[in-house]
Amino acid sequence: MCADEVGNQPERLQWFRDLGFGMFIHWSMDSQLGSVIGHSMASASDDYLDRFINDLPSTFSPTRFDPDEWAVLAKLAGIRYVVFTTKHHSGFCMFQTQTTTFDMSATAFKRDITGEIIAAFRSQGIAIGLYFSPDDFHFLHAKGMAVHRGVLPDQCEGLLDYNQAQMRELLTQYGKIDLVFFDGHSDGLRELCWEIDPEIVVTRGAIPTPEQRIPGLQSSNPWEACVTMGTGWQFKPTNESYKSGTRMIELLIETRAKGGNLLLNVGPKPNGELPIEQEGLLREIALWHFVNGEAIHGVQPWRIPREGDVWFTASEEGSVYACIEGADPWPLNSHKQITLSSVRAGDDTKVVVLGQADDLSTADGPGITWSQQEDQLHISVARMQRLYNNRRWPNPVVLKITNAQLGVIPPAIRTETAIRDASSTSYRLQGHLEDLGEGDTEQAETVQVGFEFRLRKLLIDPDEIWEQTERQDLQSTGEFSAVICDLASGAAYEFRASGQRQGLTVYGDIVSFNSAIDEAEEL
Repeated sequence: MCADEVGNQPERLQWFRDLGFGMFIHWSMDSQLGSVIGHSMASASDDYLDRFINDLPSTFSPTRFDPDEWAVLAKLAGIRYVVFTTKHHSGFCMFQTQTTTFDMSATAFKRDITGEIIAAFRSQGIAIGLYFSPDDFHFLHAKGMAVHRGVLPDQCEGLLDYNQAQMRELLTQYGKIDLVFFDGHSDGLRELCWEIDPEIVVTRGAIPTPEQRIPGLQSSNPWEACVTMGTGWQFKPTNESYKSGTRMIELLIETRAKGGNLLLNVGPKPNGELPIEQEGLLREIALWHFVNGEAIHGVQPWRIPREGDVWFTASEEGSVYACIEGADPWPLNSHKQITLSSVRAGDDTKVVVLGQADDLSTADGPGITWSQQEDQLHISVARMQRLYNNRRWPNPVVLKITNAQLGVIPPAIRTETAIRDASSTSYRLQGHLEDLGEGDTEQAETVQVGFEFRLRKLLIDPDEIWEQTERQDLQSTGEFSAVICDLASGAAYEFRASGQRQGLTVYGDIVSFNSAIDEAEEL
């Protein structure tokens, strides 16, 4: 970076990547209504806006607010940084500010919630991040403008100065702030952050921060997935459905295997408590993290994110963590057979189960054994640590493979586009085999390629099984394609290219497309 360039410092980005797991807190005074945070003001009537701005703050009094409880629970769950919504799109400031009366001073509670959260999480050694919305519906309404997102500073006189004044307050009155997340147009705000403290990491506004999805590919550049426990960001008292704790742990593992950070959201109740469902899920994650946390923090991607149900992270010291997932709970003292191709064991390699003594035996033999046979590492492992009363553990078990060596070099594949056949409703999916990979055995250099597709889904949707196209054998790099038919009319689909060689399956990125609307339905 040149001296006159401004941006995230590379060493701070690496620090951020090593944190791995963060807590997003969406909370504002409209949590009293159980509504989407802030957005209900857009397209609202003048009467609604008047009551939202002038009446609603007066009844916000979170008398059970105890940020120290949140922070201790976060630490147990393996949370290394927090991002709190200091100001969402409504413009209501969850801190005490000199710029507006639409802040905590207008509530019965009066206290500086932002300051108390910062102090509590900092006391637990958790890095401090602030969410800030440059969109400000209260400011727009006061200017007589229509309330909607995406208003640029040059379209609203005074908006940038107003936001900059609030950012100066946030970055100077609470001690060191580690991260800032801008949910909107951030030109003029990012630069202010780096001017005040060059070590601040700006996430949204400077790096990719996908919401409710995990990208399909590993990345050597930092990124952060923002994910809710249920369907809402703010507290949603009814009509809510939560992911399982197992699913959240799997999302954390997948994110880390692909080189990203997971920012998992909670939405406190208006009285200041975490919903019991969210607390319970965090405690499930806490138990898993207490056993397996070293596979999450300070790690980097392995050469391939996964082999089947086994996901990988790696340490700089040469250890590989193999996170074993499965559809069924793993009964105590029962063995599983794991075969890996991307990892090779050498003479000084050791394999252990995180959290579990490594000299245990079952009636069927040692708790864990391993052997390298040509290109495959064979592991037989029993789960023997009792974590639940029913002796059945539903969450991933993690193997630590020390002094791991590189195994089979996987092929490299790219997903391209979906092209509709103009004369029919079929689509041709296109991909590209970029590298055949390499192994030590004298097998033909053949890669089986094809595609997987399904209706497009978000993480909040039920999981859908991928459908597979017919596979074809390639012995050289280049383009390949397959045709799919009978798609639902007007539906959104996603697909990915896949390639398989010597027990390794790799995937291209996930690409979406919309199927054509049937002409008969249009009529």
